[in-house]
Amino acid sequence: MPKVSSVIVPYATYLRVYEPLAAFPEPERSHWARYARRPDRPSYQDELRGSLADLLPTPPIPVPVRESGDAFVLDADGVVCVCPWRTRLRGWQALDELPGELPPSVLDTVLPPVVRRQAAQDYERWLARNPDARPWIRTATWQVPINWFVLVSDEERRFDKGSGAIPPMLRYRTPMVQARRRVARGLRALKDAIDEGPLIDGLIDVGRWLEEFHPRSLVELDYGGLVHVLPAGELEDDHSAADVADGIEALRTGDGVAAGEAYARLVARWRSVRDRRSAN
Repeated sequence: MPKVSSVIVPYATYLRVYEPLAAFPEPERSHWARYARRPDRPSYQDELRGSLADLLPTPPIPVPVRESGDAFVLDADGVVCVCPWRTRLRGWQALDELPGELPPSVLDTVLPPVVRRQAAQDYERWLARNPDARPWIRTATWQVPINWFVLVSDEERRFDKGSGAIPPMLRYRTPMVQARRRVARGLRALKDAIDEGPLIDGLIDVGRWLEEFHPRSLVELDYGGLVHVLPAGELEDDHSAADVADGIEALRTGDGVAAGEAYARLVARWRSVRDRRSAN
């Protein structure tokens, strides 16, 4: 995919699943095996730049006409694992969420109703032919959903300050079996302590999503472009996964004070991020 702009998109974070090649049926498996050997694979910023370029024509193109043949690739102890972009599918799903993100007048200006209706009809027809389709990537804007942090531990945190042309990086990567185990433990603690709420609902949703993948997959939480708008000191001090783990453990042991303190740290940290969103 060619780079259509030098603009860096600062606000997207990602939860990705990398599946081993053995999880894919043929001929897709052979396609990804060949793809993994390519030296010129694009980055997540290339995908975002392409998506933004599609919004420039009149009328805009909210969803790619064809599905992406690109993926993220990593080597896990000699096993090639692949995370397909599935940009078209994710575009359709993102359109469903837009009404809750933008005021109607802004939404109608960016994506006129007739364009959204056509995209929704295309998605319905496609989904009827592909009822089991699911994305390998989840995206959030100007935040990392709290339930994502339940899947990882502070020991899996990797932070790089970057230098020169190399941007900073903050991510977590964990085996699928660990992520599923943490979901189950977190749900037990939360349900025993608070019975119901958005955190429980979100954790149930992400847990069901993880069940769709090969048990030897890897799960990656990536701060993505958000690292470009957060000061290096804030990134270096960001241990949100540890705060979430501390809070869940406190709930499990009945320590409401410690749970409240962990939650307060999270709220303070991510409020500052939301404040930057409002300023932009």
